[in-house]
Amino acid sequence: MRSRTSKGSILAGLLLAAGAGTGRADPTWPAPTDQMEDIVFQLQGMDGSLFSDNITPCDNEAAGPGRVTASEWLRVAFHDMATHNRFFGRGGLDGSLQFELRSSENTGPGHNTTLQFYATYLSSRSSLADLIAAGAYAAVRACGGPVIPLRMGRVDALTAGSSGVPQPENSVGSFVSQFDRMGFSQTEMIQVVACGHTLGGVHRTEFPNIIPAGVSNIPFDTSKATFDNRVATEYVSGNTTNPLVVGAAVAINRHSDFKVFNSDGNATINTMTSPSTFASTCQSVLQKMIDVVPSGVALTAPIAPYTVKPQDMQLTLQSGGSSFLLTGKIRVRTTEIPGSTITNLVLTWKDRNGGNSCGSLSSCSTTATLQGIASGFDDTFAFFPIEATIPTSSGISSFTLTINRNDGSSQTYDNNGNSYPLSDAVVLQKTQSCLLQTSGQLTVSAVVRNDVVGVPVNLGIEYQTPRTGNSGNPVPALNTATVQMTEGDCVGPYTFYSASYTIPGGRSYNARISINAGEHTDDFNKASIFGGTCGTFTGTLACGNVTEPISTTSTSAIASSSSTSVSSTAVTTTTTSNTGVPTPSIRPSVGGYNFVDCWTEGVGGIRALGGGSFAYDEMTLESCAANCTGFDLWGTEYGRECYCGNSLHSTSSEAPEADCNMPCGGDPGAFCGAGNRLQLYSTTATRSTSATPTPTATLSIKPTVGAYVRVGCQTEASAGRALSGNSYASDDMTLESCAAFCSGFTYFGTQYSRECFCGNTINGNSAPAPDADCSMTCAGDPFSYCGAGNRLELYILETASTSTASSVPPAEVTTTATTTTPAAPTGTLARVPTVSPYAYAGCYTEGTGSRALTGKSTYDSEMTLEFCASYCSGYKYMATQYSAECFCGNTLHSTSTEAAQGDCSMTCSGNEFQYCGGPNRLELYVQDEIEAPPAPSQPETVGNWTFYQCRTEGSPGRALAAETFAADTMTLEACANYCAGYTYFGTEYARECFCGNSFGVGSIEAPAAECSMTCAGNGSQFCGAGNRLSVYQAAA
Repeated sequence: MRSRTSKGSILAGLLLAAGAGTGRADPTWPAPTDQMEDIVFQLQGMDGSLFSDNITPCDNEAAGPGRVTASEWLRVAFHDMATHNRFFGRGGLDGSLQFELRSSENTGPGHNTTLQFYATYLSSRSSLADLIAAGAYAAVRACGGPVIPLRMGRVDALTAGSSGVPQPENSVGSFVSQFDRMGFSQTEMIQVVACGHTLGGVHRTEFPNIIPAGVSNIPFDTSKATFDNRVATEYVSGNTTNPLVVGAAVAINRHSDFKVFNSDGNATINTMTSPSTFASTCQSVLQKMIDVVPSGVALTAPIAPYTVKPQDMQLTLQSGGSSFLLTGKIRVRTTEIPGSTITNLVLTWKDRNGGNSCGSLSSCSTTATLQGIASGFDDTFAFFPIEATIPTSSGISSFTLTINRNDGSSQTYDNNGNSYPLSDAVVLQKTQSCLLQTSGQLTVSAVVRNDVVGVPVNLGIEYQTPRTGNSGNPVPALNTATVQMTEGDCVGPYTFYSASYTIPGGRSYNARISINAGEHTDDFNKASIFGGTCGTFTGTLACGNVTEPISTTSTSAIASSSSTSVSSTAVTTTTTSNTGVPTPSIRPSVGGYNFVDCWTEGVGGIRALGGGSFAYDEMTLESCAANCTGFDLWGTEYGRECYCGNSLHSTSSEAPEADCNMPCGGDPGAFCGAGNRLQLYSTTATRSTSATPTPTATLSIKPTVGAYVRVGCQTEASAGRALSGNSYASDDMTLESCAAFCSGFTYFGTQYSRECFCGNTINGNSAPAPDADCSMTCAGDPFSYCGAGNRLELYILETASTSTASSVPPAEVTTTATTTTPAAPTGTLARVPTVSPYAYAGCYTEGTGSRALTGKSTYDSEMTLEFCASYCSGYKYMATQYSAECFCGNTLHSTSTEAAQGDCSMTCSGNEFQYCGGPNRLELYVQDEIEAPPAPSQPETVGNWTFYQCRTEGSPGRALAAETFAADTMTLEACANYCAGYTYFGTEYARECFCGNSFGVGSIEAPAAECSMTCAGNGSQFCGAGNRLSVYQAAA
């Protein structure tokens, strides 16, 4: 028997043999495979794709209890490929499985949940077929298997393919014939089955005649979540429990693994008992499996991670029109070039004619330092953010990259001699573009260089729409639209163009945007980068020719405009923003979810929703709902964070609706919670704990089901099932069907929507749980509850109950209110110079990365200046924003600056004759009589602790994970005392404290200014911010 060390060295050899990028030149950028390269290799950390989240670790049961998700990903690839016909060149790995889910050959929920996950990555540059192949690669690697060389370029089918997936009852001759049709020899057939069956097992729900009653599933081998050779060794040694070799399957001729393995007298399976042979064989045969494609499809060479890769490179014409802002980042593969050895990275650009003219700049280069990290299965990466100003008079056509190392050496990368192309001919203007994700209303602006204006300029939109009908296809359809853009103002050597379009389907956040002008394009931009409001461009440069010197003096009628239009109208000298800013409001429903209420986080640093989390600046309710597909509950927090779960933590509680008053980062027309407050949505209404019968077609708890009465919500046992008498699962599960199945048993319980368990006793330490934990509706009855993950909706025979199972409904609450309607305000819209005791100070911007006023805030649909002044009584500053928001504070954040008074143009929601700020603009008032306390700061020392740095949270875990607590009286001193004995402590979100001796993966230093939230218990100190920790280090 080989040792683990030997097995590990074998696998290491296979990793090197597979290449994984070692010694291989980068593709010429950009390449058609770039999107898939990001998805497959850049998994965790900065801009991680998270493609591996559902299969890491290998025993992850993200798809459901008892289901090894990685094994389902591998099986999806086989089922999609298995209908290939080599004689006619049809079928293969082409994504047709999405149309075949109702076929009896594709039983079980695993295909659907897998394709549903892949669908979130679907685009014109990441086909479903390529994603299925990538899933097979990822599943094998996540479980410790070899690197499968991964080619790209598969084309998705538009309809279902032929039947022909092998079934357990088939004869050996049928198996050989079917695999021959796919292009596999008899030996390869045995190898494919063995390699595919090293993970997972057989489930009773799909094969009740193979798996006995009372058992949910039986694995193929004793290491169902490890990619190893035990499926072979246990078979050959005769001690296998593989249900497709031994057991009930034998008597009914469904022992298919035995039939396949034994088809050559066990010769092939015997060779696979060697760990090295098993690994190398699976590497080869699984690559062949995912490379089976229809005739006419040409696959690329196997992809590997770039050594150096530009990402998100974007030009933006800046106000004034004399320069571009170049932003983006350069990703460096640090697997072979450790980040600790890199001093900096220098980007050197060429002007638009390929020369070295830099206009008014002294050099055509910018220097970047390491600012973030990421990782994959086999690689690590470092990111170098780029930000440079480029004169429009000289422009840019391409760039090269130089990595300077600590030992004085350097390496220049020139994209295989081509330089990295970046054209300034067509430029998307993000800040003058906008998207309302709820309605799909899109307005896009771009600038086109004046020497290419003669060609048509078009807006291209790629978007997804859900499948219609009852096909059961979870993968949305990809659609495209083209809209001709309208010419607008000229500024310097560029002319504005704009167009509008309403994106259908409710998934506008997944759209991709392209600007096309003849041979020039700025393409595949995420629509989610757009805010909900289009900005106005301000420029003063005279319209000019690209090849002539550009005058900075305004001489023409066109150039006399101080504000450049981005609307679809003719050139004009005065303009306004394209789109009015919506007043934020509560959305009663988003997709299939309904608004519940504003909700607190859990006590002691525990998240209210623990199923999954996401954070990005373009957050919308729709994108959070999409992120949390499959969960019962989700909530947005702090404008940019999204959390998912199937139940709320018991320490989380309802909060006043007005507490959730922060607009969504990507949609200012909707609320996305606030600090420590969740904008909570559910697939159902809030559960009632009353046992009172409810009307038909209303979701409620059922107090009785036949001869059974409800006990309550119950946890599973810690070791085994709470009810172990019998069980079954069905996509048509109801309480009644489960009660009928469990007839004769004392108890029955439903779980996870579709599972039913019976028993005469409750096993182990199963315990009562809050009713709200049993929040999943029955798969076959949306008006009844059927438990949740690890939660049983438990019932007992009424004759067996020692006490009447009933619950007393809460006493009725009767409220009487007298409403006095104030007289409607009258007058003329004007600025109000004083609102006692405050005086008008001006129109101000919000802070950068923080609120300008952090004292307290509220939202009121009848907001007036007087109401806000009263609410902020005792504070030095008060301000209104977005018509209905009020903010208070004793200090104005340093990044808040005075803005044009015209920016504060929104009237108060409760008084149309008063101004109440605008989008990201505060109508600011001040009390000069109040002496503001000292501005908050980050103390250099706290006791014997020294400030270390502002840091991000880890990815995927916490930065400091040893201990944690939270309190509304949080101070730095309290956290320091709590973390005594640890190396580091960090405060976050004003009220959270974390301790640890080292930092988790993915945590990196952040600018100190981003730790900008004051401590809940001491307004003079900073206690981190959202996803930012104020970290202190103990004295040595």
